[in-house]
Amino acid sequence: MRINRTALLIAVTLALPGATFSQTKTVAVYVTAKGTGQRLARAEALSWMDLPQPTEKQECVFVDPSKTFQKVVGIGGALTDAAAETFYKLPEAKRREILRACFDPQNGIGYTLGRTHINSCDFSSASYTYTAEGDQELKSFNIAHDLKYRIPFIKEALAAAGKEMSLFISPWSPPAWMKDNHDMLHGGKLKPEYYEAWARYYVKFIQAYEKEGVPIWGLTVQNEPMAVQTWESCIYTGAEERDFVKKNLGPALSQAGLAGKKLMIWDHNRSMMYQRAQAVLEDPEAAKYVWGVAFHWYVGDHFENVSRVQEAWPNINLLFTEGCHGPYNASKLDDWQPGELYGRSMIHDFNDGSAGWTDWNVLLDEQGGPNHVNNFCFAPIHGDTRTGELHYMNSYYYIGHFSKFIRPGARRIISSSTVDKLLTTAFVNRDGRIAVVVMNESEGGQPFYLWMNGKAAKTSSPAHSISTFLF
Repeated sequence: MRINRTALLIAVTLALPGATFSQTKTVAVYVTAKGTGQRLARAEALSWMDLPQPTEKQECVFVDPSKTFQKVVGIGGALTDAAAETFYKLPEAKRREILRACFDPQNGIGYTLGRTHINSCDFSSASYTYTAEGDQELKSFNIAHDLKYRIPFIKEALAAAGKEMSLFISPWSPPAWMKDNHDMLHGGKLKPEYYEAWARYYVKFIQAYEKEGVPIWGLTVQNEPMAVQTWESCIYTGAEERDFVKKNLGPALSQAGLAGKKLMIWDHNRSMMYQRAQAVLEDPEAAKYVWGVAFHWYVGDHFENVSRVQEAWPNINLLFTEGCHGPYNASKLDDWQPGELYGRSMIHDFNDGSAGWTDWNVLLDEQGGPNHVNNFCFAPIHGDTRTGELHYMNSYYYIGHFSKFIRPGARRIISSSTVDKLLTTAFVNRDGRIAVVVMNESEGGQPFYLWMNGKAAKTSSPAHSISTFLF
C-alpha cells in the first residue's frame, strides 16, 4: 500500500491538541496499524463514562497518574557520519522534509535526544581520529573532519528541534597508537600509559564541539566495551572501566569545568548490565562521577535486567542508547516486524525505569549505509541518494507514538493491562496531558476499556498496531 507521507505528517500536525487539551472531556487517539493507511493517524475521539468497578470480563488498561516515577530526558536517534553524509546527498527539499519529520515537534515526531561519536565508528566512510600519531599532549587535536558534514547536520537538527534537544557522545575507539593492538578496529585495549591522555581527549572533543555551537549534554565511557568488532572497538573489563572513570575521566571532566555533563557507564547490552553496573557503582569514588547506566538491545531482550539495576541503585539514571534492525535488505523495507521490535523494547524499557530512548542512525542511504566495513542496517528513514526519494519504515511511526507525545520532563505513571496481548506504558507531561501508549502484536483486534479513577473510555486495539491516547 502506497502512503502519502507528507500528507500524513500534515494531518497529524493539524490534529494535534493544544496545551489546554488536558481540560477537555474526551480522549484523542492516534493509531498506526498493519494493512491499513493509518500511520500516526487521528482516530475518532473517545468519551468517558462511569465505570466504578470493572468486572473480570471487561478487559482494561488501568491508568493511575498519582504514582509517578522517572523523569524523561528525551527520545531520539543517532546523528552519525552516515546520517549526515546521506542527508547532504539529498535534494534540499528532501533535507527540509527530514528535519521536519524527525525533529519538529509539531510537524514531525519531535526527537529530543541525539547521540554522536568521538572519532569514527562503523557508520563512517573511513576510520579517522583528531590527532597526529603519538601526540600524547593532544596539541594537534582538530575536528576539521566533522565540519564538512556531521557538525552542520547536527546544528540543523538542533535548530529544528528547538531548546529541548539533548546531545550525548560516545567513543568507539581511541586512536590506534593508544591501543595494545595498534588498531582502531578489532577490539584491543587502551594502554595504561595513555589513560590520562585519552581522558583529556573527551574534554577536547566537548570543548571543540561547544566552540562550534553544538552543546554536549552527556557522554558514555565506551561504546560496547565487551565486543571485539570488525569495526572500531575497544575492550574494558568492569574493573578497568571503574578505574578509568575514578582515576582519569571523572577527574578530567571536573578539572575542565565539565562535571555537569552526564557521564554514563556500560553502553552495551542489557544481558550484562547488572554486573557491569555493580563493578562501578559499588565503588563510591567511581560512582560519584556517574550519572547513569547506558544500555543496548542486542543479543536478546533481557528486559528484567534493566529493572534489576533500577531496584539496586534507585538513584542512578538508566538510558537506552542504541538499537537497530538488520542486516539491511531492500526487500524488507515494508516489513511490519521492525516497528514492533521498537515498540516492544520502548514499552518495556520505560516501564523498567529508562529515562530516555535513543535509536541508532536517524537516516541511512539506499544500501543501509554508508558503512566502511559493510555492516549495513535499517534506519527509520532511508534516503535514496540516486533518486532523491525518501522511504519511511514503520519503525519511524512506532517511535513517533512515543517521541511526539511524551516530552522531556514528563513523568512515567502507572499503566496496567489486564490482557497479555496489550503492552502499555504511560506518562504525564509537564503541561498535565497524559499520554498512554498501547501496543498489540497479535493477529486479532482486542477491545478494552481505558480506565482511570472510576471513568472508562471504550475502545479497541487493532491487530498489529500501536496507539497513543491523549487526555
